Amino acid sequence: MSKLTLGSYPHMLGFEQLERLLERTAKTSEGYPPFNIEQTSDSAYRITLAVAGFSESDLSITVEDRQLVIRGRQRDDSAERIFLHRGIAARQFQRSFVLADGVEIGEAIIENGLLHVDLTISRPETVVQTIQIRKG
Repeated sequence: MSKLTLGSYPHMLGFEQLERLLERTAKTSEGYPPFNIEQTSDSAYRITLAVAGFSESDLSITVEDRQLVIRGRQRDDSAERIFLHRGIAARQFQRSFVLADGVEIGEAIIENGLLHVDLTISRPETVVQTIQIRKG
């Protein structure tokens, strides 16, 4: 059985990058931390991550190659404390979200153990271009 690729469709030129993007996002199936994505308006979204126990200084948000990357790493202060039971793990995480062209990152807010990252989408205007035909 052969694998269908976007290159197999002759009318879809230049979409090879989309295929690589789909393969890259399929590999990120880590379930921690849980998150929501909600549409807040016609051109805005909000990503919310459950980051209980993390402070602002434990979190970082970057955009790398059209990919929103949210990382969390808590300081290990277990040497200073004696735990009788440790059920709350201080594990680090990295969550990635691939961004389409025109998606801009707004503000990031942390409240009540939830990290909210706002995104806006600017829709490009439709451009009609006429190509002149020359005689050879």
